[in-house]
Amino acid sequence: MSRRAPRHDIDETRLEVESPSTAAAGPKAVAISMKLAVEQMGVRRTAQTLLRLNQADGFDCQGCAWPDPDPSHRHTAEFCENGAKAVTEEATLRRVERSFFAEHSIEDLRDKTDYWLGQQGRITEPMVLRAGSTHYEPIAWDQAFELMGGVLNGLASPDEAVFYTSGKVSNEAAFVYQLFARAFGTNNLPDCSNMCHESSGTGLTESIGIGKGSVSLEDIHDAQLIVVAGQNPGTNHPRMLSALEIAKQRGARIISVNPLREAGLVRFKNPQKVRGVVGRGTGLSDLHLPVRINGDLALFQAIGSLLLEWDALDHDFIAEHTHGFEEWAVAARGLDWDAVRRATGLERAEIEAAARMFADSDATVVCWAMGITQHRNAVATVKEIVNLVLLQGNIGKPGAGVCPVRGHSNVQGDRTMGIWERVPDHFLDALRDEFGFEPPRDHGFDTVKSIEALRDGKAKVFLGLGGNFVSAAPDTEVTEQAFRNADLTVHVSTKLNRSHVVTGREALILPAMGRSERDLTGGRLQRVTVEDSMSAVHASHGPLKPASPHLRSEVDIVCSLAIATLGARHAIPWDSFRSDYTEIRHRIARVVPGCAAYDEKVSRPGGFVLPHPPRDSRTFTTPVGKAVFTVSPLDVLHVPEGRLLLQTLRSHDQFNTTIYGLDDRYRGIHDGRRVVFVHPDDIAALGLEDGSMVDLVSEWSDGSERRAPLFRVVPYDQPRGCAAAYYPETNPLVPLGSTAVGSNCPTSKSVVVRLEAPQGGRGLTEASDAGAVSTPDHKRTPEPEHLS
Repeated sequence: MSRRAPRHDIDETRLEVESPSTAAAGPKAVAISMKLAVEQMGVRRTAQTLLRLNQADGFDCQGCAWPDPDPSHRHTAEFCENGAKAVTEEATLRRVERSFFAEHSIEDLRDKTDYWLGQQGRITEPMVLRAGSTHYEPIAWDQAFELMGGVLNGLASPDEAVFYTSGKVSNEAAFVYQLFARAFGTNNLPDCSNMCHESSGTGLTESIGIGKGSVSLEDIHDAQLIVVAGQNPGTNHPRMLSALEIAKQRGARIISVNPLREAGLVRFKNPQKVRGVVGRGTGLSDLHLPVRINGDLALFQAIGSLLLEWDALDHDFIAEHTHGFEEWAVAARGLDWDAVRRATGLERAEIEAAARMFADSDATVVCWAMGITQHRNAVATVKEIVNLVLLQGNIGKPGAGVCPVRGHSNVQGDRTMGIWERVPDHFLDALRDEFGFEPPRDHGFDTVKSIEALRDGKAKVFLGLGGNFVSAAPDTEVTEQAFRNADLTVHVSTKLNRSHVVTGREALILPAMGRSERDLTGGRLQRVTVEDSMSAVHASHGPLKPASPHLRSEVDIVCSLAIATLGARHAIPWDSFRSDYTEIRHRIARVVPGCAAYDEKVSRPGGFVLPHPPRDSRTFTTPVGKAVFTVSPLDVLHVPEGRLLLQTLRSHDQFNTTIYGLDDRYRGIHDGRRVVFVHPDDIAALGLEDGSMVDLVSEWSDGSERRAPLFRVVPYDQPRGCAAAYYPETNPLVPLGSTAVGSNCPTSKSVVVRLEAPQGGRGLTEASDAGAVSTPDHKRTPEPEHLS
């Protein structure tokens, strides 16, 4: 067992490249996850945690939001490789104590990578960085709350404070957090949805009346056709592969839509079955469409046009439940197939093959993730997916529907609990009636607007409940400078990350219990609740002794801060909330739509499912009372000669900004991260070679450029003109002003770049220490070329 954190940082000179894998999971995934877990937790602790993970009487995985099977159908080992890694990160025996901060100055820590910081272990007590100080030092909890309350109450306006939330936060903590922010007087409640699935919520709400997916796990199992677009389940939601395997065994066909052919959608070796251990596993995709980056809108428009031409439609559903079909049909009949070819990079025959699979299916599920949502036309693309679903009545019936697969474990629950800068008035009315104060009605700052407010001096305080905001946000240099402009930055965290070392004038780190830990706040055993991607809400309670006696729960921290800040300003029972979370759940039941008898329902094994009108009764609460067909212009991104269109993505050894390790074995990368995947013909055309070192320079139509230095060129099969590289290393390339129309989500999946020789003759040995260089321009990036 290795309780000692690594002393040395990433050494990119050790990077090795081999051929990509053609299958996901299998015995190797088990071996790797167990080795990592035992090294950091030991054998007994590994069993104690992993055997309770995703069980009805256990705790919810800190990783993805893929739903759990019915309690009667769960395996003893109901987790995946990356779920085991997520638990190991939290339940590690490594510790970051006051001696660590005494040894490492803030300048020293700023030079470290996200990987090194995260590997140091759990933070054990509150720490403060005083104005002008070079080191964090311990601070008592009461003093930390007093400091925060004093700064908040000294602001000229409540809107000078930003309250950010990560998707790992429980429903109870999220509810009291948004209640505190609104009782303080602001709707500045950005969350990680703003950076990932905001486009899904926007597009779905405008077209079907609710910003959530409409399917259950059984719908995945029972579908005749499953489309997986802009998503890599083998790395980002590995338990989804088990559901796809069941669907295949029941006769489903699968279309994968992605520039890269990902191992997890080629073949799945289920380690819980004999054929996954000693056999070939299960082949998944029947058709792979290697769409050009940002070509998804054109692809779905083309499929819809063919279904219209072939009359493969559910006319009764369209007549009874939809609005705007005729306008959509006119546009579909006039589709420009030359533009489709340029946008998608696909031949018409490939698109027709996919359309035939739609036409032959009576029950289709369309799944997607950030490969769809992080483009300028992302909301339009989500609406085009809905158009396809509506054409064949594939919503509100078994085995069919829309399925945005959320990345973080409770990001959907946070939004349900009111973590939203634009929460509707009916939610605010319910808060007013329940707690007796008038909440603010003006919309607050989302993620991008929060950074702009900090940058421009309109916000002075940043409070982050979980997450790693600085590394997750776009335009890294601008974001970091915005943080340095703040008077106070505060992070409720379990482990060190980049946001702790890029600070305001003063900074606080408040260590919280993890989901795997036993919560005895108030002298009683507490439980929390979470919501998965399919609107199922269930309880979670960890088995482990907390990493330090000085840790507090997220609920305790939020309520204590509310007491220190608001005092008796409102008749809100903060003390009761932090001593008994049942009292919070009773208030959730009276405030949050669909949550009546909340505490009673989550007491059932497996919890309950929130109402979803389109799924439950084919009811659509849009302004017109029906599901809406949408007509969108066909966007074709113009890429100049000698440039590539880059998408940012995760390595297999990471979850969001948390870097578990330095291998992306499915793509053949070992011991490094600074790589850029490029088609072999593009490498030759650009005058480069396999292994060349380049800087990535993003180019924007407003004339601005941004640079991310020292990436190794790796040949990879994908559409010509496309490239891919890992974030957060590539986040500096995305300007703050380049966002999706309608959702304001950063456009991290469609970045025009040139590859050029490293500045100043730098070589591979300097890659580990390379920082980002950018030339910020705060102007909004113009729209791409429109073709209709």
